[in-house]
Parts: sequence; structure tokens; C-alpha cells
Amino acid sequence: MIRRIASELKNHAPFTALGAVTGIIIMVIIVFGNIPAQISQATFYTLHPLHIVLSALVTTAIYKRYSKGKLWAAILIGYAGSIGIATLSDVIIPYLGGALLNIQMGFHIPFMETEKMPFIGVEKWQVVNSAAFVGIALGYWKHTTKVPHFGHVLLSTWASLFYFTAFGIAYWIPLLPLIFVFLFLAVWIPCCLSDIAFPLLFIRQVATGKDLTYNNQHH
Repeated sequence: MIRRIASELKNHAPFTALGAVTGIIIMVIIVFGNIPAQISQATFYTLHPLHIVLSALVTTAIYKRYSKGKLWAAILIGYAGSIGIATLSDVIIPYLGGALLNIQMGFHIPFMETEKMPFIGVEKWQVVNSAAFVGIALGYWKHTTKVPHFGHVLLSTWASLFYFTAFGIAYWIPLLPLIFVFLFLAVWIPCCLSDIAFPLLFIRQVATGKDLTYNNQHH
């Protein structure tokens, strides 16, 4: 398992680094375009649920594909693996990064928030939790792990980035090298935890002949 995770981390690193570069480019545009925090907030609350859908899909699909687990187990694993790890990636790591950089940051837990979503007027917890169950349903019945890898990396990176700009107050340009590091870490480690290590913790034995390599098409 440790060797497998190390291999996945190595394979994810180039895509994740490139995704973090796109995040830095977007941050430069936000700063020089003087884009209001409200736009970043609306973008974050769009990207975060989409990230959860894909995380739940892949986590559930891996568990279902390599086990004979019950439906209730797949739901619990898909939910914990998506809500928990997407929150770690999109919220907790950016928040801790901001704290380490002495940035004034707000702390938000989207899957528990009762405030209404921008534009659609639905409470945030309803949208975020519904996203998890949509992903679980897709992963359980389709068993697909063929999620475009780089697209998913971008989605996760941008969600983390927009958490910084939505809820942080700072002069960002001098901090860009360190923001790059936190964007990279926010995607790189949770990505492998969600897609490989977490679901496999609940599988006693992978069926013979079933390969866990997804040719860089998964999250």
C-alpha cells in the first residue's frame, strides 16, 4: 500500500504542479483586475461542489469495483472520502496556509453552512451534501474511474485558490511562491488519499488481476 501511494504521488506531481501554475496565473489576474471578493466567493461555492461530485464518484467506484461491499458501506465511504477530503483540500489546507503566512482568513465549512448559495438561493449545506450523493450514485452504478485527470486537478486547484481570494485579505503578489506551494500540497496529497488509500482501507483483498493503475485518467 505504501509503495502504491508513493507511486501515485509521483505520478500526480507533474499534473499538480501545472495545475498550481494555472492557479497562480488566475491569482495574478484577480489582483491586477481588482476582482471583488464576492466573485471569488461565488466561484469557490461553484467549484467546491463540483470537486465533491468527482471525488465521491471516484472513491465510491473504486470501493465498489474492488469489493463486494453493501450499498450502505459504499455510501458512507463515498461520503467521507469526498466531503472529508475535499474539505481538507479546498478549505483546511488553504486556511492553514493563510494562517502560516499571517493572512487574515475566514474559516468556512461548506457542508455545514446554512447561508444561501450565491445566485441560486439554496442553503450551502444542501448543495454540497447533494453533490456528494450525486457522485456516490454515479460511482456506485457506473463503477467508472475514468475521470479526466488533469481536469480534476484543475478543479481542485482552483477551488483551493478561490478559497484564498474569497476569504483572505492580503497583498498577494509577494506571496505567490508560497501560495504555489500550498496550492500544490492542497491537491497533491488529498488527491491520492481520496482516490487510492481511503477506499482501499475498507477492502480486504483486491481481486486477482484487477489493476489499480488508471493511466492518469483518474482524479
